[in-house]
Amino acid sequence: MNLRLQNFRTTVIAIRLVLIIFVFFPFLVFSQSAKDKEKLQRTKKQLEEEIQYTTELLEKTQKNKQTSLNKLQILNRQIKSREALIDAINRELNQVEVEIKAENFQIDKMSRDLQVLKNDYARMIYHVYRTMNGHNKLMFIFSAKDFNQAYRRLKYYQQYASFRRRQAERILSTQNAINSKRRELETVKTEKLSLVQTQENEKRKLDKEKLQKAKTVNELSSKEKQLLTSLRTKQQAARRLETEIEKLIAEEIRASEDRARKTVGKDGKIKPSSRPSTGKATLELTPKERELSSSFASNRGRLPWPCDRGFVSSTFGEHPHPVLEYVKVKNNGVDIMTERGSLVKAVFNGRVSRVMSFPNLNKVVIIRHGEYLTVYSNLSDVTVRDGQEITTKQTLGRVFTNPDEPKSELHFEIWRGKIIQNPEDWLSGRY
Repeated sequence: MNLRLQNFRTTVIAIRLVLIIFVFFPFLVFSQSAKDKEKLQRTKKQLEEEIQYTTELLEKTQKNKQTSLNKLQILNRQIKSREALIDAINRELNQVEVEIKAENFQIDKMSRDLQVLKNDYARMIYHVYRTMNGHNKLMFIFSAKDFNQAYRRLKYYQQYASFRRRQAERILSTQNAINSKRRELETVKTEKLSLVQTQENEKRKLDKEKLQKAKTVNELSSKEKQLLTSLRTKQQAARRLETEIEKLIAEEIRASEDRARKTVGKDGKIKPSSRPSTGKATLELTPKERELSSSFASNRGRLPWPCDRGFVSSTFGEHPHPVLEYVKVKNNGVDIMTERGSLVKAVFNGRVSRVMSFPNLNKVVIIRHGEYLTVYSNLSDVTVRDGQEITTKQTLGRVFTNPDEPKSELHFEIWRGKIIQNPEDWLSGRY
């Protein structure tokens, strides 16, 4: 008996779970679909803004009659953004297709329900016509044995009439709901047509940009010597900057070790310690510096960009030259192409370790964040000094604009001790 009761309870629980899934699952799916659609629309908007921005930069470069590598970099970014936009439109179209199928399914279900209601109502009307005309109704009531039975028969007619009204209202309500769903379906279909048209337009623009890129590459290929000279000059400047950063790191390691080896005497004066150097070639951080370093590390992937507007025109690491075959380009950071006069801002709290100036890199600012360094080079002017405490998003200066191209490009690096980091892993995503 107990086993039967337990099986019965288990069956009841299973039935309840199935009912809950059938009732709430469609709402959960719809809610997730709405969130995905909203996220896609935000991505599309950001991509469209970036394409608009690169178009403005491209228009400025086209005023210069000479074809430049700068123009090719902008075209590459624009093509990449356009492809990402087309992909986002494709995903949105897939979501719209799912919506259309869902709307059609609901309309079909509601239409079947409506037909059942209409059939039931028709049978009811026929029954009323055959058995419940006025004469039969009175005869039925007056043939009661007593007053209570007559009253119950009267209430039965009233309830039956009320039921008929409710059935009629359900039919009308279901019909209105179907009409509403059909209007929603038409709206979704219109949205789909608009997306398809937008997609076709973007594909045509992408084809034009690819043709323009091919033309630009062909024109630049004829300037191989000029490009090689420019690349060597840039690489020499990058090596010099790397050497200076390594010297700076070595100096700060020695200074931090000296601080760690000093002791405070009974008279309150700092005295050299007999403790030998650790030789670890790592920074001896103070508690405050360790806290800052930990805070910087915890913000990996969330650091603000050093420029309010712009895009990565040259990525981190070694990669092929965009024009010169069999030539590799090494980048210790990222290059961020922006517009003339753009402000350069600190990505995190810290202290200015060094302000320097280099040929072909112009002014450079290096900021320490505990064991981390951020490097901002190719600045036209600087508004900070050595040793100054810096806060997140504080202005450091302005990006230098090359008057010959014109080109405004910030070079940005991140170091952890002596290890170079990929800045794109640390900066917040644009979309």
